[in-house]
Amino acid sequence: MVHEEIPISDRKLTIVLKLGTSSICDEITHFPLLANLSHIVETIVKLKNMGHRVVLTTSGAVGVGMRALDMDSKPDELAKKQALAATGQGKLMSLYESLFEQFKLPTAQILLTKGDLADHTRYKNARNAIEELFISGVVPIVNENDTISVNEIRFGDNDTLSAITAGIVQANYLFLLTDVDCLYTDNPRSNPEARVVSKVTDIGELKATINVTSPGSAVGTGGMVTKLIAAELATAAGVNTIITRGSEPERVFDIIRYYEGGEISQGSVPLHTCFVAHTTPMLDRKWWILHGINTVGTIVVDDQVEETLAQSTADNPCPICSDQIVRIEGDFQPNQGVVVAVEKPMNANGELGTVVIAKGLVNYSSKELNRIKRVTDVTPVLGYGDSNRAIEYENLVPLV
Repeated sequence: MVHEEIPISDRKLTIVLKLGTSSICDEITHFPLLANLSHIVETIVKLKNMGHRVVLTTSGAVGVGMRALDMDSKPDELAKKQALAATGQGKLMSLYESLFEQFKLPTAQILLTKGDLADHTRYKNARNAIEELFISGVVPIVNENDTISVNEIRFGDNDTLSAITAGIVQANYLFLLTDVDCLYTDNPRSNPEARVVSKVTDIGELKATINVTSPGSAVGTGGMVTKLIAAELATAAGVNTIITRGSEPERVFDIIRYYEGGEISQGSVPLHTCFVAHTTPMLDRKWWILHGINTVGTIVVDDQVEETLAQSTADNPCPICSDQIVRIEGDFQPNQGVVVAVEKPMNANGELGTVVIAKGLVNYSSKELNRIKRVTDVTPVLGYGDSNRAIEYENLVPLV
């Protein structure tokens, strides 16, 4: 185990640890992996004793529920999976509470759905609640509320949830603790030529050079693909994202020391992959618009808007205006999320298709926008409204 007397960092860090189902319960028997869970808890306790703020994002409710109900395989039916989650969530939290209780460390359960974060007030409430737990010395344990989640409001996997959580708390590090040491160029279990990917600064470039198509475990939902998605979300928010083996959580100490410029206890940094945080992370509200809200419609605009958005800055803001709108797709109300798209030829025959260039919150409903598209002065048409801005600059996130 790592030497406790070696400090991780002089600065106090906010760290999110994501633990997958395969690190929580056996893939076949579904019995809890008590030794591994105890190891994780000890790691969190030591991090907190060093003055760091720690959030545990956990999977495992369905897996624990399968054991409780003596089920061999995860069902396909949504209601049955929700019932398993309801059965397993309490047992999973009880397990964590009993382990943390040995160190007299209180825990708090936070269950989220994507719908909870679609409203900016509720998004900020989640942040404020976790902040208060930090102040009170409590370990927040975050999981998706699988009991009530449906496909439309699911994060999809807890890798994504952990990235969203890391963004909410403005973490310094997100650790995706999994059943492999790091990211490889291919599946090392089937390809002995697979190489370690140690550091990633451009995830888009990485995707073009590696194979990450292998699925997750039989009790989990994620594979390496979901971890790349999580890394994209987290690094955009300014969070360094690490993939490393969950059965050896003490790696966290030396990995952080390595990136914080400290002394490594064992002489060499443990095997891992680091996705480097963006040097100019997206502002909190913009990041929430891009990753926290669901989109319920599309605004198709002139193709010239794409170039305008690419040059848009805080000093030269370019909102989406009514006279730029070609058509509206979907049924939505003011302040709901939409994507902005342009029409482009998609093949040699010149057939048109839409390409998304931005995401934002609208000022007007779909019915209102249908009336004022291609219109500069909206007041004579609507009889109200003092702005032709369909989406304000501060509510718009360009993707070009």
